[in-house]
Amino acid sequence: MKLKIAVLPGDGIGQEVTAEAVKCVEAVCRRYGHEPLFSHGWVGAAAIDLTGDPYPEETHRLCMASDAVLFGAIGDPRFDNDPKAAVRPEQGLLRMRKGLGLYANIRPVETFPSLLHKSPLRRDLVEGAGFVCIRELTGGIYFGERGRSEDGQAAFDTCTYSRAEIERILKLGFEFAMKRNKKLTVVDKANILETSRLWREVAREMAPAYPEVTTEYMFVDNAAMQIIQWPRNFDVLVTENMFGDILTDEASVITGSMGLLPSASVGVHTSVFEPIHGSWPQAAGKNIANPLAAILSAAMMFEYAFSLPEEGLAIREAVRASLEAGFVTGDLAGEGEPVRTTSEVGEWIAARIGL
Repeated sequence: MKLKIAVLPGDGIGQEVTAEAVKCVEAVCRRYGHEPLFSHGWVGAAAIDLTGDPYPEETHRLCMASDAVLFGAIGDPRFDNDPKAAVRPEQGLLRMRKGLGLYANIRPVETFPSLLHKSPLRRDLVEGAGFVCIRELTGGIYFGERGRSEDGQAAFDTCTYSRAEIERILKLGFEFAMKRNKKLTVVDKANILETSRLWREVAREMAPAYPEVTTEYMFVDNAAMQIIQWPRNFDVLVTENMFGDILTDEASVITGSMGLLPSASVGVHTSVFEPIHGSWPQAAGKNIANPLAAILSAAMMFEYAFSLPEEGLAIREAVRASLEAGFVTGDLAGEGEPVRTTSEVGEWIAARIGL
């Protein structure tokens, strides 16, 4: 099977962790007889430096012509520290999502038995915890009308959602719940926000079509507390764009390292697979970043984009073996344990896949 994969490393450590994910993709393809066809493109600050555009048209055409996109990270302090910058790396990410119609971001939160001691939460709270966050990705305040007053002393960002946008993401949430433990938590702020009231109204209309699913409704501030207090109580969460952005980053710490969690962005056109962490520019080029989230994103790519669950499982088992063997980067190594580099971890996992 030929697999057309667009590789967009992006900025900072994105270059390094994506390279290790590619090694693991190659190892899986050798093992199962697939032919990976990689094409590389620019996005983010790296693309701004080359073209002046954080998401060049050439990159968009590359993504549209591919079966899947393996993406690294976006961000650069040159732009973070300049609030008046007219062009920013993050604009490229938003345009990629909009241009590819990626309306759903799927973030599994999984705990690993060998790393429970790394979680900031007590072992009895996190042991056995595992849930999926589904975040609406192309609507809400990130894409609404925004601006400044003429004197620059006031600003506004508008949160807008249509019924159609809400229905399609809730449908995905219900379908995921049906495949898991049949529990869906709809997160909103319906006591305050009109958009959230529409979310809850649509969810209540749709719930009877899924009688096997227990549907609960939770205000976002309460959800933020309960994710930490009782993470095992969640199965599938679905929410709007900004709430999802915040809650999924919060949930990531449950596992003990943000460097462990992958994600998939799916929708109308080519799906994008990426680690949830940022570009960590301070670590760029030092070969110290944890590549596991990027490698697990490649596992999701095989499962979601290519419908090859066995290949995805081979990657997951190799990652789990590396954790159990303690062959990890500094963020996961215990006191006095050896610290491996980004490339060493990637090569170990790729070799394990080939066994």
